[in-house]
Amino acid sequence: MSNNMDQSKIRKEDVSIDVDELAQFFRGKIRTLKPLSGDCCIYRVPQKVRMLNETLYTPKVVSIGPLHHGGKELEELEVMEEHKFRYLEKFLERTSVPMEEFLTFIKGKETELRNCYAETINFGSEDFVKMVFLDAVFLIEIFLRCNPKVCPELIPDRIFTKPGMIMDIVLDIMLLENQLPIFILDDLFTLAKIDVLGNSLSQLAKFFFKCHICKDVLIDENLIDSYFSKAKHFVDLLRICLQPPKRDDTKRLDDSEVVPNVTKLHQAGVKFKLAPTTMNLLDIRFNKGTLEIPKLTIGNMTEQLLRNLHIFEGLHCDHANYMNDYGVILNRLLNTSKDVELLIHIGVIDNRILDSEGVSTLFQQLSKDARVDKENFYYSGLVKDLKGYYKSPCHKWKANLKQNYFNTPWASISIIAAVIILVLAFIQTVCSIVGL
Repeated sequence: MSNNMDQSKIRKEDVSIDVDELAQFFRGKIRTLKPLSGDCCIYRVPQKVRMLNETLYTPKVVSIGPLHHGGKELEELEVMEEHKFRYLEKFLERTSVPMEEFLTFIKGKETELRNCYAETINFGSEDFVKMVFLDAVFLIEIFLRCNPKVCPELIPDRIFTKPGMIMDIVLDIMLLENQLPIFILDDLFTLAKIDVLGNSLSQLAKFFFKCHICKDVLIDENLIDSYFSKAKHFVDLLRICLQPPKRDDTKRLDDSEVVPNVTKLHQAGVKFKLAPTTMNLLDIRFNKGTLEIPKLTIGNMTEQLLRNLHIFEGLHCDHANYMNDYGVILNRLLNTSKDVELLIHIGVIDNRILDSEGVSTLFQQLSKDARVDKENFYYSGLVKDLKGYYKSPCHKWKANLKQNYFNTPWASISIIAAVIILVLAFIQTVCSIVGL
């Protein structure tokens, strides 16, 4: 009896639904959907990644762009908002262009700017234009003030006169979530017609990156100038500059192929060599028993740069997996602290802030969510060559002989002397037998 009553209630509730109203609701939602843009290039870090270490993706001193604008994560972000107005004041002194012209220009680019973000920006038009103008001017002024040839005058400035503050700014403006499109910076600088001794914004950026980033990640500063206008934003600019040369030895990576770590390779006779500074950071080569690795600097910005580059590549680039593959190959080579210590001793790793275990852990974490495309793994040829060399009994025998018996000059002399004594004893024995 109760079952029949329950079913009766369910039927009455079903009938009471206003189907027309629900249909109207869905039509309204569909009509208000904004079209997806193919121009998006600035993303939020996926929550599953962010939750592992939020500090690597969140600005600490200055917010750039809408994703952290007005954020209350840190008091310092609010403090820097006031400083942006000081920079704006100086910027307007440098140019004869009225402020209204800059604002009108940005308003004309509003749709294009909004389309650069992977999510809908819920700012009104006025707030959006104000935010873009203030943040763009801030970045342009940073570039201007960094170059003493362009801006030789001493300006009271809490960023450039306080130790460490400029590096905090550098770290913040290299975060994926903390970006403005480069085109708006370039356009506003061109519009301003600021006399900077013939320097374009790309040349000012070249000097800035040279001072603060290029050396640590082995980027030729001339590439900054060359690719500046082609890049979507600063993270994309670094990614383009770090693209390694194409290889002709790309092969399919088999499931069973895992490159031995540095210690095992060393025991098999592989030699390690610091690559020339002109080589790309990602360009690891193996030739005639020698693994040539570009210098890897482990400093304050290393993990943050690599992680943000890795995430941007995964979200934006369909076929380029260079940063992903670099993290994978280093994780396998630097599997233990002994591997790290060996490369530090050779000079391949310049470890400034972590212990050897920490460096190994860094790359384990970096490659934790990495994907390996077996058909398009950049280091597949390198892995096959290293595996082939490692499996050779001849190479292991020679390495064992050298490392255990010829590892010092005195050991070598002792072994040679012992061999000579054995040979002389043998000759003496033969002569004695012949004499009989």
